[in-house]
This record gives sequence, C-alpha cells and structure tokens, in this order.
Amino acid sequence: MPEAERAAIARDADGFLADAEPLRERLVSLRRELHAAAEIGLHLPQTQAILLRELEGLGLEITTGTALTSVTAVLRGALPGPTVLLRSDMDALPILEASGLDFAATDGAMHACGHDLHMAGLIGAAHLLVARRATLPGTIVLMFQPGEEGFAGGRLMIEEGVLEASGERPVAAYAMHVDCVTEAGRVVTRPGPMMGGVSAMRLRVRGSGGHAAFPQHAVDPVPIAAELILAIQSFSARRVPATDPAVLSVTKLASDAAAGNVLAANVDLELNIRTLSRETYALVRDTLPGMLDGIARAHGAELDAEWIESYPVTVNDPAETERALGVVEPLVGAERIHRLEAPSMASEDFAYVLEQVPGVLVFLGVQPEPGATAPMHSDGAVFDDGLLPEHAALLAELAWQRLA
Repeated sequence: MPEAERAAIARDADGFLADAEPLRERLVSLRRELHAAAEIGLHLPQTQAILLRELEGLGLEITTGTALTSVTAVLRGALPGPTVLLRSDMDALPILEASGLDFAATDGAMHACGHDLHMAGLIGAAHLLVARRATLPGTIVLMFQPGEEGFAGGRLMIEEGVLEASGERPVAAYAMHVDCVTEAGRVVTRPGPMMGGVSAMRLRVRGSGGHAAFPQHAVDPVPIAAELILAIQSFSARRVPATDPAVLSVTKLASDAAAGNVLAANVDLELNIRTLSRETYALVRDTLPGMLDGIARAHGAELDAEWIESYPVTVNDPAETERALGVVEPLVGAERIHRLEAPSMASEDFAYVLEQVPGVLVFLGVQPEPGATAPMHSDGAVFDDGLLPEHAALLAELAWQRLA
C-alpha cells in the first residue's frame, strides 16, 4: 500500500470517539425505541423493520434471512483489503418488565440482556465507518442476529451464508456485550474460553403408578427421580475434573400424578449442562445417561433420555484478544481494562462464529449507578445507555484497525 494511503488511513482512524459523540441523542433514542419494541425468538419483524430503516441510505449491500428475520449489511471500502465481521444480537427474553423505565416494554418481552444496546451500538459503528468509506481498506460485514436466547440464530445465519456475505470469509470477528452489574466503562474479556458451552438432557422415569396406600404394588418413580438428582450432583463432583468443570443443574421436575392419593406413573426431569471444553462435554454426554439408566433399572423403572446439544464454548482467539485489547486500551485507559482470570459459565451463540473465524467477545460495563445489582435476565435489569457513543466507537475502531 502506498505511504500516502497509509497516512490517510491513520488520520481517519483518529477521532472515532469524537465523531460518535454527535450521534448520542440518535443512538439513545434508537435504543429506547428498540427496547419498547422487544420481540422474542427468531422472528422479530418490528425489530428488523427498525434496523432496516436505520441502515437505509448508507449505501450498504443489505440482505435479510429466510429462516429468521436477520439483517446482514456489507460495507465495502474504497480501498482493497480483507473482510471483518461485527455482530449484534437482536432478540429479547420472555420476561414481564418491572424496571420502572418510561420506555419499558409492556407485552411480556423484555430486553433484559442488553441486546437493544448492542443493536444501537452497531448501527452507530455503521455510521462512523460509512463516513470513512473513502479510506476504508477492506470490507465490513454487519451481522444483526435474532434468536440468541436459546434459538441458535447464529448457527442459522451461518447456514444462510453470513460468513460469505462479502464474497470472502472474514479474517476476524468481533462482538461487544454489555453488562449492567459491571462498573460503567469497564472493558472485560480474556483469551481462550470466555463463556461456557450449554446443553440439556430431558429424562422421563417410567414407573407403574398405583395407590398411595400400597406403594409395594407399584414402581414409584418419585423416589427414583430423587436418587437420580443426587447422582447427577455426585457425578459433577466426583467424575468431572475440578480443573475443567461442568455445572449440572436440574431445572425442571414434574410428575403426572393427578391426585394426592395417586402414585405417579412417570416423572419428567430436565438438566442444564454447562462445560468449558470438548473433553468434559464428551465425558458428560457419553457417561451420565448410562449411569442414570442403571440406577432407574435397579429400582425396576425404565429411563428415557434425550440429549439436546446447544451452544458450544465461546472461545476468544488469543491473538485477536491481544490485538483487540491493544486497540481498546489507548482509547479507554489501562485502568478500565479487566482481564478475567476464569471464564463465565453463561453461554453465548457468538460461539458459532468464533468456531469458524478468529475473533473476540468483549464485555462493556453499563451499570446505571454504583451498587446497582439487578442482574441481566431479571425483570428489574436497567442498563445505562449513556455509553452508546463509546460502544459504537470501540466497535468501529476494532474493525478499522484490523483492516488497516
């Protein structure tokens, strides 16, 4: 690349933070509009329409999904270069909001995980990068993804071609996730495993039911289910390495007994399973169902087990993590950078992208005030949208510096 072009790129890279500040009112207004219009799952027509409106006129190549209401926008710079992907999720949670905000959602869906801020931040980054198109050395794919909250929308978008949207695979992918209980302005990440993989297992203990007065004439599945629950906890504590943990939680438990004097014929359980490596995931998947089946059969019952694979481990590429921190730290200050010592057991379907493209997930603290403790995914979660200009500028800077 000629030195004159390099100099122009370097000049344009300066000022993303300054240029984002005039967008503040627009981004905050957009975030609040998205918050009030919260939708759940893979089909978010109102949310998609708002995003398409905000992207109109920017000269982007826009496509929408078929299996989901996704939006993919390709920004081609005037100079040759590789492709970088920036991602935002779009969906809300099935929570009746109790935040007290004057723009709170009222229809039983709530942006309790901050996806409304993610969308507004990425829209802001799009505006900042479009303004520098003349010296942008490469292509940026903007990935707006429904169905992050348990619907594997990231996997569906990959199947529909988001990673080939520009005509070539991205060399890097970045996403920023807000956190309402982390100090405002703090930037949090780590190399390697960042968030856990999640799977589930559905179990049905099949007994024979009967009269509560004569349990000897039945195979009561309730005490068998209780023994299975204890065995599940013992499995995690004694069969899984402490250095590569698994978190196993029984999240549902129900019998089909219709009256107080009737022994159930069946008991249903559901497990939530979180791991940080393929090895521990395989250990749980291949060993736990057989152990539980043996316990049920020892009591004369049968066990139906269904394994449900969900999100993989979110793994930050070490080189991209260091590169990202090298970009962010001069902008926000070393005192605001926090490197996690251990990964979180929460999950994130940006993991599907990171399985195929080296990249990094970064958290940005947006705690509304010191001491605010209502966590994400709660009906009282509140997020400070005053950092949206910084959110947009950091995303733009990550993409710009990776291309430059």
